[in-house]
Amino acid sequence: MISVLHKRPDPTLEEEPAAQSTSTQISLPASDSSSDDSRMRRRERSSPPASVTAGDNDDTGNAVAADSEYNTNAIAKADDVDDVQWAVKLVVLCVSFLLSGAYALLAHFFPAITALPVFGSYLSTEWAWNLMPSLSYAGQGIIMGLPTCVWMLVGAFVGWGILSPVAKVEEWAPGPVTDWKTGSRGWILWVSLAVMIAESMVSLGIVAVKELRALYFRMCLYKQVGGRENGTGQPDADYQASDEHAAKNRAIDEVDPRFLVPGWITWGGLAASTAVCMGIVKALFDVPVYDTLIAVALALPLAVLGVRALGETDLNPVSGIGKVSQVVFAGVMPGNLVGNLIAGGIAEAGAQQAGDLMQDLKTGHLLNASPRAQFAGQMIGSVFSVFVTAGAYLLYSKVYAIPGLQFPVPTAQVWLDMARLVNGHPLPPHVWPFIISFALLFVVLPIGAAMLSYCARERIYVGCVSINRATLQRWWPSGIAFAMGIYNAPNFTLMRAIGAIAVSAAIEIIVARVKAGRRRDSIDLSPMHQKLLERKLRILAIIMASGFVLGEGTLSFFILLSQAFSA
Repeated sequence: MISVLHKRPDPTLEEEPAAQSTSTQISLPASDSSSDDSRMRRRERSSPPASVTAGDNDDTGNAVAADSEYNTNAIAKADDVDDVQWAVKLVVLCVSFLLSGAYALLAHFFPAITALPVFGSYLSTEWAWNLMPSLSYAGQGIIMGLPTCVWMLVGAFVGWGILSPVAKVEEWAPGPVTDWKTGSRGWILWVSLAVMIAESMVSLGIVAVKELRALYFRMCLYKQVGGRENGTGQPDADYQASDEHAAKNRAIDEVDPRFLVPGWITWGGLAASTAVCMGIVKALFDVPVYDTLIAVALALPLAVLGVRALGETDLNPVSGIGKVSQVVFAGVMPGNLVGNLIAGGIAEAGAQQAGDLMQDLKTGHLLNASPRAQFAGQMIGSVFSVFVTAGAYLLYSKVYAIPGLQFPVPTAQVWLDMARLVNGHPLPPHVWPFIISFALLFVVLPIGAAMLSYCARERIYVGCVSINRATLQRWWPSGIAFAMGIYNAPNFTLMRAIGAIAVSAAIEIIVARVKAGRRRDSIDLSPMHQKLLERKLRILAIIMASGFVLGEGTLSFFILLSQAFSA
């Protein structure tokens, strides 16, 4: 998205590993080795593939011709290709923005389209199965990815299609289905909470064990070689090789110190922000200063674990992190619901912001941006966001009821129920067996995923069926996605799943048609070219999804402003 708005080449497409099929071999041009003080990194910028050479003769002596169309069309000047790609991306972004904005205007004047009874009036009125055809929801589903949306859909089916009717029919939750206190929505919420806590705790534990294990092996290696030397007084060969490899990796990603954030700003900012946090929480919520200090101290290691989990799995277990803090503070501040919510909020906010910053800095790293400039931008944005978010909340609360029919805020109910639970409030009737069953299931699944990542086999046999390990890892059940499908109403999940499924199907259809067209011309589409085509289509899909989210959000905000000032 950043590369589109700033007309920069996509860094994920710049560095393709040298690959050789039976027909082609990609070679990279030699890099300019001259030093350039204006470059932030000492590593050299990479370039897109610039030449294709024909493959060598095979073992039978038959020459294999290179792909002529690829030679003549696909490989062009990098700048020309980037210009064309940028123009196409910008058109896709603008068109999707306009379509989504048009839906927002239409939904404003015709609110009935926001809850379509596609499954019949009975399921719509009695069991809350509606479809909200929001393009913003579809865009979010595209960004989240097909596996995540599929497991959200499974969660919605289990929660709202099985557990909710059971709780209603058995009169465990006799109230209206959508009621948080007496209805089945509040009853199934506890199941989703158990799933989130179970998977998040196990995932954090796995990350912690990995870190401790890596630290232990580094210490053992250091002791084994006697510091940096072996018995002869010379550096150990294995240790020296690993040390040189690590130094080479550091040199690749090394950043000029002029562009780094000084340490005194980092630690001084942490101390100052902690002091400000303690003062504000004390003034607004009357939480003792030492309790806030404990919350911040607890948030730091939890944020590190959250960032590690986000980097490895693309999921930040902030829900579980917040719940861990709530459990701890049930003992520190027993009976204090507000203090418990504040402590959990500090831990979750720390992990969430740490994960966002990590992704922002990684994006800047790929685009050769200055970390110091990014830090300055983050600080400016943080200051302005205080006023923007508070003002936006005041506007929304002036126009809409929060929580209400349009903004039920289910996550707030999750937090409140957790705070009540750890402070001694009882659970709804007959929910304990379901909590234990689903929690145990989603304790086992993350452990299985971790074991699968260490498996050396490329294919896994499940009974008589052989499954590719990478495919199995991609489709491994996600507890967080499953829980989101339960505690959110079906209209939250359905359009997201539709968006993800539609884009995945469209990519498969386009690739299949391209392959069929190439076969008619007696030209095979090599696996490398197919992979590049799929990647470009996915990038266009992400840009389209961003336009969907931006368009509806922007138009909705202007509609909100008009309603607020006309009231």
